[in-house]
Amino acid sequence: MAEKASPIFFFLSFVFLLFSSVICRTHPNIPKTIMLDVSASLQRTQDAISLDAQTQQQETQSLIPDTTTASSPSSFTLQLHSRDSIKHPTTHKDYRSLTLARLARDSARVKSLTTKLEIAVNGVDRNDLKPQDSSESVIESEGKGLAGPIVSGTSQGSGEYFSRVGIGRPPKPLYMVLDTGSDITWVQCQPCTDCYQQADPVFQPSSSSTFSSLSCESQPCKSLDVSACRNDTCLYQVSYGDGSYTVGDFVTETLTFGDSASVSNIALGCGHDNEGLFVGAAGLLGLGGGSLSFPSQVSASSFSYCLVDRDSTSTSTLQFGPDGTNSVVTAPLLRNQKLATFYYVGLTGMSVGGEILSIPPSSFGMDESGDGGVILDSGTAITRLQSDAYNSLRDAFAKGTRDLPSTSGVALFDTCYDLSSRSSVEVPTIAFHFAGGKSLPLPAKNYLIPVDSTGTFCLAFAPTSSSLSIIGNVQQQGTRVSFDLDKTVVGFAPNKC
Repeated sequence: MAEKASPIFFFLSFVFLLFSSVICRTHPNIPKTIMLDVSASLQRTQDAISLDAQTQQQETQSLIPDTTTASSPSSFTLQLHSRDSIKHPTTHKDYRSLTLARLARDSARVKSLTTKLEIAVNGVDRNDLKPQDSSESVIESEGKGLAGPIVSGTSQGSGEYFSRVGIGRPPKPLYMVLDTGSDITWVQCQPCTDCYQQADPVFQPSSSSTFSSLSCESQPCKSLDVSACRNDTCLYQVSYGDGSYTVGDFVTETLTFGDSASVSNIALGCGHDNEGLFVGAAGLLGLGGGSLSFPSQVSASSFSYCLVDRDSTSTSTLQFGPDGTNSVVTAPLLRNQKLATFYYVGLTGMSVGGEILSIPPSSFGMDESGDGGVILDSGTAITRLQSDAYNSLRDAFAKGTRDLPSTSGVALFDTCYDLSSRSSVEVPTIAFHFAGGKSLPLPAKNYLIPVDSTGTFCLAFAPTSSSLSIIGNVQQQGTRVSFDLDKTVVGFAPNKC
């Protein structure tokens, strides 16, 4: 007969398990705290409001087209600018109003991305997204009789970073929104039925020798979610969650990137009716994973970007091809069979102050239907987490900042502090964790951000009721994010802008 285990054995076993649990919840390679330079952050808010529109002299430098145009160049680079640094002089009276405008755009952006996923997961086919048979579904273009479909539910959202791209031949340098959450590249075109204000003259198709319409039977036209036909030429429309939309001809054109490369026969939208919140940029460069995205059209094996602080006038780069940077942290790049556009990352957990949060893996996972998961998005500012995951993060952060004076929430932020009397503060380190034990600690300025110029700082995360989590550009700032499309790996290299 087997001997019974003694009470002391059970007690020691319990202590061992408890101790082991504590050890497993602590990450040894992440510092518990990190310093936030409050004074420097507040200075940037002052600079952002006093910022005049940048002079266009260096921005509008002529782009010299290559005499030999490559259909799929192996490597080229272009500069990135924050959205607010290139607009006309700001209309915001203070930094708080600028923050509220940004957060309003951001909420619309998130709604558009989650709606796009819901449509894909719930099996809505693009053939179901037809324009209604009514006069209200037709947009007339003066002198051209342009008719385009009006459809809701296909929104994708706008972006927050701009790039300088040459359109046509000879190339006309124009600001384009960088957007990893969209596939369709488009630009405002003359004649305009209704075009919003942009920093450059509106593109004139007749000035380009490489402008060519696409037929309704062409593969790019058939690949559109929604299309229409006029005189056997393809029409497109893209609607965005912030109320913006673009309607026009679907064409092919040459794109030039500085003096590094030109690419021909890129399918893009020539928008004659464009309305919404794209003030400043001439259009959008779609960097998603779908068949009509720019990376797909040039068969790019990899690309990377580094996003500078949105309140800075400095620039960073978007690079196609090897960037020569060795990523400090790598994570699996996952794809959704129901939705090719988004770039999903294999996030396994998060930590605050070196302590792994008790968040179930299902909070970050994508199920067999394509629902859930975590995407990296250049156009969303504030990282969104499922409510339970966010609550765990917020509570742990609040526990580690009990010595800081708290203040009331602002817009979607519910965890804010009055740091007006501080020049710097020590806060718990927040880190993302990926498969294989890899971790990415964030700089304090990437998650405790000013919302005014008087010292109110808030935790820059927010909850979402959607199954989709989004790592936004505030958390990505200052880190080169690389997408190896062949090896399906995402890389992170801090301070490599």
